[in-house]
Amino acid sequence: MESIIFPLILSGPIIRRTDISAITIWIATSRPVNIKGQLYKLLNEVNHDEPHEIATVTEAKSISAGKNLFIHLLTLKPKEKPFPTNHLLGYNLHFYEKERHFDLGTLGLLNPAIERSIVYGQLPYPSFFIKDKRSNQHHISYGSCRKPHGEGEDTLPNVDFLLEQYHNDLSKRPEALFLMGDQIYADDVADPLFQLIRFYSKAIIGDKEDLTELDERLSLQPFRKSLEQINGRSFIMEHLCEFTSTHSSNHLMRWSEFAVMYLLSWGPQLWEISRKLGIQSSFNDAMINKEIYFVFPDVTPFHKKHKLEKLQLQKRFEHQQESLITFQLDTYKVRRLFANIPVYMIFDDHDITDDWNLSHDWKKKVWDSPLGRHVVSNGLDAYWMFQGWGNNPEVFEDDFFHTVKEFHEAEETTKDRETWTKVLWEYENWHFVAPTNPPTVFLDTRTQRLYEWNPRPIMIGGKIEETVASPHLLKPQAWENVHRLLLEAGFKHNTPLIVVSPAPVYGLGLIETVLDRYVYPLRTIGIDMQNILDFEAWKYNGKGFTTFLQQIGSWNPEYCIILSGDVHSASAVSANITFSNGELLKIHQFTSSPTKNISYSGIGGLLIKTFLMRNEFRRKKDSIHRFCTKDYHILNGDPQELPTRWTDAITYHPVTKGSLIDTQNNIGLLTITSKGEIHNQLFHRMKD
Repeated sequence: MESIIFPLILSGPIIRRTDISAITIWIATSRPVNIKGQLYKLLNEVNHDEPHEIATVTEAKSISAGKNLFIHLLTLKPKEKPFPTNHLLGYNLHFYEKERHFDLGTLGLLNPAIERSIVYGQLPYPSFFIKDKRSNQHHISYGSCRKPHGEGEDTLPNVDFLLEQYHNDLSKRPEALFLMGDQIYADDVADPLFQLIRFYSKAIIGDKEDLTELDERLSLQPFRKSLEQINGRSFIMEHLCEFTSTHSSNHLMRWSEFAVMYLLSWGPQLWEISRKLGIQSSFNDAMINKEIYFVFPDVTPFHKKHKLEKLQLQKRFEHQQESLITFQLDTYKVRRLFANIPVYMIFDDHDITDDWNLSHDWKKKVWDSPLGRHVVSNGLDAYWMFQGWGNNPEVFEDDFFHTVKEFHEAEETTKDRETWTKVLWEYENWHFVAPTNPPTVFLDTRTQRLYEWNPRPIMIGGKIEETVASPHLLKPQAWENVHRLLLEAGFKHNTPLIVVSPAPVYGLGLIETVLDRYVYPLRTIGIDMQNILDFEAWKYNGKGFTTFLQQIGSWNPEYCIILSGDVHSASAVSANITFSNGELLKIHQFTSSPTKNISYSGIGGLLIKTFLMRNEFRRKKDSIHRFCTKDYHILNGDPQELPTRWTDAITYHPVTKGSLIDTQNNIGLLTITSKGEIHNQLFHRMKD
């Protein structure tokens, strides 16, 4: 293990927050280095004009996250006038290690003839551009839910294809990429991937975490062994962590495991090493090395059940292994994409764990479990270091940064776990405003929820019950913080606005109808439908949904575009809202999901697709009219004489081949034309 020679760059470079005053670049290295950036104004590619260097100052912050992992966030600032807009810009990075000096060229990343290149066409450097605030034509790509072993081909490389095709044409080249949740699946890890994650956790980070300090039961059998085995964590996650994920057999727990999952998802470096050294093994190899946990032991009373379990696990392992083949090859395209477009990211549940903060009870039980609390802290810490930090570095004040940095760099015996945990759990500013045009506000719909105890009536088949109401996805204080950020970003009334909400605000109506009428009742006869869809949405809490509409209405945008993911289907919806005071609001909702994780399969998926087809014809012809009563019940139809808080008219628009809902892997492209027209395209996997 110690003999592995890791490449200098383990992940990146990734272009993050970008505007005329600062350009942020994220990168992970295997050794401590000083890094300086160079910025160029790229000229005519055809005539090979020399790039013109722009004078910059590089500000760098670094964290030693493991024995072979160093995370850097570079900020390039102009020495003189602001960075130019509507011009193709290129950059190079210089790495200084004692007496040695490297740059992206000497590291082999600027040669377009080789697979690991991160440049397009004949451009000399990775490139991007800053859109002028006065521009009124925009192309923004967006997507969510990318699981390495998810069904179907990865569609994130489609954006790489678009950049390759239009790299020198700024009128068509996408200017930003929005990743709207589930960038990793911490709770649903493939068996073959778990092997690699455990190996690299020790080799790169050092695997210093002793989880038995958090729950001494882990030092006992079978946990002491199953903790490190494929398929061995379900019982631990459910009973020791109080998690509720249904696919937790390989759930990430240690910080090192979260970190390696990001490294494997965002680039080919670790995959190349594993192929070269033969680290990836077969199911039979894993059996011989006793790397697999079995619920039923191979002893006489359980022999037949053990044999059946083995067959099931082998089938799962080999199917997942097949799914990972194309994924790892696509990481070359993903690395190039991330190096050439500003990327903005917000979490959803799978970045931490399925059902994260689903209810007050869930949150309390996990907090009261020292092990569960620590796993969530690890997930949040890794999210910040790999995703959140680059969204808007300035909002993470010194106290936050130094708490995280010191926790990672301190000796094990001096780590202040309590302070670190408190800072991560209580942080309230994960939301941010991206400096796009129109400005884009990204909402944290996971950590800023408001839980109420009002009963909600439900009917499952013929059975009538009451349940606790679904949460507000944003509490009032969070809305105040978002409002402040948006005003500080310079948003003006009567101008366009984009909102990223991981959970769709509109767009679930067709599926919700199917759930209410056909799918929920199947639970009464013992069919588990929970795995097909998440049942979280803004509309499940009428007061929270109304607060959302009222907040958008108070900003009074010319129009509002909402981009969402989460639901493993894509749709396009427009809504005209009329408030009780007569004020109007126009919303365009576009949802793209999943990037790689087709979920409408099997019997349950077939049932939903069948019922969707039956309902589509009417939805294509007619708008749906709804209203909200004074006590926040959202109902379909005409309110007639009833007093209301608002009414809306919802229109569904075809997304692919005339269908109102796309359940294949997809990624979206939002285009706003110079005439103010709004277009949405969905791309399935493009062929090279």
